Amino acid sequence: MEAGTVLLILVALFGVAAAQDFYGDSISFMPLKKKQDGTIQVTFYNRENGRTNCPNQVNYTCDSGACTSIKEGLNLQTDHDNTGQNRWCQSEGKTTVTVSTNKTSFSLSDSGCCWLSGTKTWTTHAELDVGTRSDTHGLNSCPVTTTVAALRVPQNCFSRLHLLAHDPDGDDVKCRFAGNSPANFTLDETKCMLTKDGDVSVGVHVFELMLEDFPTKNITLSYQDGSSVFHDASDVNSNPLCSVKLQFSLEVLPPLANCKAGHIQPMFLSKTPSHGDVLHASVGHMFHLHAEAQAHHSSIHTFQVSGPQNMTKQFTDKAHGKAGLTLSWMPHETDVYRFVPVCFTAETNETQSEMRCVIVMVTRSTIVQGKASVTCGPNKMTVALDKASMPGIDENFLMLRDKSCSLTSNGTHIMGSMSFSTCGTKLEDKGDFIVFENEIDSFELPTEVITRRKKVKIGFSCQFPKTVSISSYYNLHKTDYIFTESSFGSFGYAFEIYQDNNFTDKVSASEYPVEVNLLEMVYLGIEASSDVPNVTLFVESCKATPDDNPDNSLSYDLIKDGCIQDETVKVHGSEPTAFNFEVQAFKFNGNYDQVYITCAVILCEQGNSFSRCAQGCVKSSSRRRRRRGLAKETVAHYITQGPLLFIKQDVPSEELDEDDFVMNKFNDPTTVPTPPQSELPTRLIVDRRHWDILDMIATNVSTVIFATAFVLSLLVMAVLIWYFSKKRKAEDRKSLLISEWEN
Repeated sequence: MEAGTVLLILVALFGVAAAQDFYGDSISFMPLKKKQDGTIQVTFYNRENGRTNCPNQVNYTCDSGACTSIKEGLNLQTDHDNTGQNRWCQSEGKTTVTVSTNKTSFSLSDSGCCWLSGTKTWTTHAELDVGTRSDTHGLNSCPVTTTVAALRVPQNCFSRLHLLAHDPDGDDVKCRFAGNSPANFTLDETKCMLTKDGDVSVGVHVFELMLEDFPTKNITLSYQDGSSVFHDASDVNSNPLCSVKLQFSLEVLPPLANCKAGHIQPMFLSKTPSHGDVLHASVGHMFHLHAEAQAHHSSIHTFQVSGPQNMTKQFTDKAHGKAGLTLSWMPHETDVYRFVPVCFTAETNETQSEMRCVIVMVTRSTIVQGKASVTCGPNKMTVALDKASMPGIDENFLMLRDKSCSLTSNGTHIMGSMSFSTCGTKLEDKGDFIVFENEIDSFELPTEVITRRKKVKIGFSCQFPKTVSISSYYNLHKTDYIFTESSFGSFGYAFEIYQDNNFTDKVSASEYPVEVNLLEMVYLGIEASSDVPNVTLFVESCKATPDDNPDNSLSYDLIKDGCIQDETVKVHGSEPTAFNFEVQAFKFNGNYDQVYITCAVILCEQGNSFSRCAQGCVKSSSRRRRRRGLAKETVAHYITQGPLLFIKQDVPSEELDEDDFVMNKFNDPTTVPTPPQSELPTRLIVDRRHWDILDMIATNVSTVIFATAFVLSLLVMAVLIWYFSKKRKAEDRKSLLISEWEN
């Protein structure tokens, strides 16, 4: 850690009674508190997993003298195996530490024995920077994580394990192995996802991971002694703000006959929260979480749960292999602002379901839910919030998941409209349903230190049963972008690829990705629709990228600042709300065979000379100032279409006269346009057919040369043989004459 930070190294002391059958543990922190005397109060919860003796007293000692006080709570059992076999249990304990003002670091440490009745010792710890952040104006927080007590998976059914990694400050969380990784297991550090890399052996595998958080933007941390440390978000070698150790065990079971989810292995159904969801609870109000799972060819007998103390679970056995779970918990005043991790699995005798984990955020007052109605259309959903159900709500501080999509309002309702692929809408496969989810949240300004506005958290969704084809509801190609703005109401864009320059026959969704040949003309069209009459569409920019990330550093401009950049782009005349253009197909240098097109589009009031649409092509260096207050226009929205997939053509068939084919191609100077030299690093526009022809020519020439060389070598060899044969005969004749003369 940087100088001036306070390092918190926490190691659980489980005592002699906990010396056997350790299954793992996790630590989660409450928000740190600065006390009136300048000391810092650190409160954390430790969850222990094991086979027996879970509810043990946990003791901590402070090694460095940095702790002025340590207050420990009872470690109470929160869940256990109810089959009578005592295979697993989990408990949770609470500890509060006061950190002295004249110390920059302190540690609590110890280790225990043993993992699963073995000989390997365990150590748990965390390191925490307790500086005040410049972005939140509060003390730094740590990532929140946990697992259920005992994870099980059949050998042939294991593919990945999603781990919970939530940061209250919104930092990026990365996971890494804290020790040696078990054989044939790999870890996706950015997703905190454990996967297999080869065959994994049957038996129990133990894992020690370190979760570390890094700021997403530049921040400064300030400390009690007046010092401060700057954290550069772009520095890949920077120290983490916090490190938390997560330990768990995974039992790999013998193979199952069928790995399909919902067959023997339980599958969660649609009413179950998604992994990583943030749920809300308030002090003094009962919180409920509902989940449902199904296993057609097995029996779900319970749910394993990792949750806080005093959380109760209710199991419901249902027909058709289904089972339900209801978790209930009453947060107290001491839980306010706590981020509580909750994980659960559905259990059968043979195996268990995937692990689902959520975060329960506790507030002092109830999060306003509001009364909302949702309309699910063929390609979009519309939500309308009843203002009367949300008294005191400031509608100017509400947003969808994607901040670029705004909300509108009238006298009675707050409204939003979006397609299933925009505004942060998420697609979730919830077993028996496909669900499209979004939410409306309240937000605070970055400059605000305090707020008195009520918080809003309103989730809404459209779901479609898997038994019904949803191809008409959700197109795989990117189209039908829906947005809302206060001055334009609801409006949308359709971005399509067409068959020809008539721009009437669209390429159907089933044909995506669209296969094209290099140098072939590609026809694209953008059409706007708006509730406001007399509007015009302006395409400010269009660029190509090798993937659907418009921020990819590898890109190529087709249109920029309203000006055409590529010499093959041709714009066709159209209605004011449409923009049709064609471009000659190209690909990016390197190992890329796809191209996506992203355009920035704006709607303007027709005839308004102050609008961006009226400006047209304006070079960046000479853009004149506009009176934006007089321009009625939308902000620029980005829409993407693709991919265009490039295919290699076969060599011309034998029915063609190869000589005529080659001559016709190379005698026509318009066949192969040569791009400017400056474009060559980012653009390749050579038809692969020409390369095939060149290869064919090169092959024919090589064959002729080889044949000629071979014939010449034969002639040379024949001449040499004749020459040496003649010479040999002459020498033999000479020898014979000499011999006769001597006789």
